[in-house]
Amino acid sequence: MSEEADLSNQDLYSLEANLVNKSMRELANGEEKDPITKLRLLCLSRGATGIVGLGRAFRNMDDDGSKALNEEEFINGIRETGLDVSDEEIKEMFKCFDEDGSGSINMTEFLLKLRPPMSQCRLDVIHQAFAKMDKSGDGVITVDDLKNVYSVKEHPKFQSGELSEDEILTEFLNNFEGGRGNLDGKITKEEFENYYATISASIDNDMFFDLILRRAYAL
Repeated sequence: MSEEADLSNQDLYSLEANLVNKSMRELANGEEKDPITKLRLLCLSRGATGIVGLGRAFRNMDDDGSKALNEEEFINGIRETGLDVSDEEIKEMFKCFDEDGSGSINMTEFLLKLRPPMSQCRLDVIHQAFAKMDKSGDGVITVDDLKNVYSVKEHPKFQSGELSEDEILTEFLNNFEGGRGNLDGKITKEEFENYYATISASIDNDMFFDLILRRAYAL
């Protein structure tokens, strides 16, 4: 197997499309859903970056670095993502996440609860993929990291002259970022996990999930 990953892996795109369709059907079926399930489905209907985008919107508000959100910040964060949900529903969601009634929620715990659950073996292969991409080992994936891992010489858009090396690698990183206004060319380990937790929701079999990532990242 080549040591270079497939930057345009079609398996992942197909799985994401199936997940979006499935989530939209569940939202439209008319059944009553608890607030956490509804918020999760709303995010999943946005694709693999739905939860990542919500996390970024919240972290952009964390000016003091407390990693906590009060109700007003929570409402504003969800509003910023454009999710179709009323203020009353957002307040109900906040109460569900604010289990101790303190008036604030921890962002990391919130995102862990919101994203679809994963087995340890799925987390392990996700961490392997992240470690391969994070060549510098600083906990953030950038274009410079990717240049030390991937060659774009066989990429059709590079061969045709449509895109440069930096443009192709930046386009790849943008796949993991949540929303146009949040693009910064840096992917944290948490964001990488949240992205693949969403992809994971469309795969029932652990071995198949493992195979998909190993194939995508040539692990």
